Amino acid sequence: MRLVLLGPPGAGKGTQADFIKEHYSIPHISTGDMLRAARQQQTSLGQQAEKYMESGQLVPDSIVVGIVKERLAQSDCAQGFLLDGFPRTVEQAQALEEAGIPLDAVISIEVPNAKLVERLSGRRICRNCGRTWHVQFNPPPRASTCDCGGELYQRSDDSSETVMQRLDVYEKQTSPLKAWYAKKDLLVVVDGDQKIEQVFSNILTALGASAQ
Repeated sequence: MRLVLLGPPGAGKGTQADFIKEHYSIPHISTGDMLRAARQQQTSLGQQAEKYMESGQLVPDSIVVGIVKERLAQSDCAQGFLLDGFPRTVEQAQALEEAGIPLDAVISIEVPNAKLVERLSGRRICRNCGRTWHVQFNPPPRASTCDCGGELYQRSDDSSETVMQRLDVYEKQTSPLKAWYAKKDLLVVVDGDQKIEQVFSNILTALGASAQ
């Protein structure tokens, strides 16, 4: 299976990516991982990307597409792949298509914004051991205190206001991309507001696979 995975912050994309890669025995490839690997291996494109990364600039689409193409040509992608974090725009999707990289489906895990805000804004992290808690779904034994005794805090990007901003950016960025893939009959929309196992089962069903 040659797949692209989309999903807003808090949708459970990482968990489902792990399930998908195990089920289909395909590599889960994120843009960040590819860029770091190309940079470390000092490939020609990796060296070009490094100049932008070191200066804090976005790596141009032409370089990223080239790195994606290099990565997908490796032997572990012979039976397929799961792309995560790319493409993010219609322009990137077009570049991927023009590079001769076909897709079987684009999975979009969707959850109502109110639920996403609830999931993310309720997250608390221990300053001592780094463990993650949730005030509603996985509450600590004592308010504001981890079971190791460490103080719990909320990440600045997990505040309700910041989460809403992140979701707004995601929606503006991906809506045109989803519409583009829908016109090509590649978009598979999955309800992410369910139990983890049910979401995965629905993904398999949508992809025409058996949940067994």
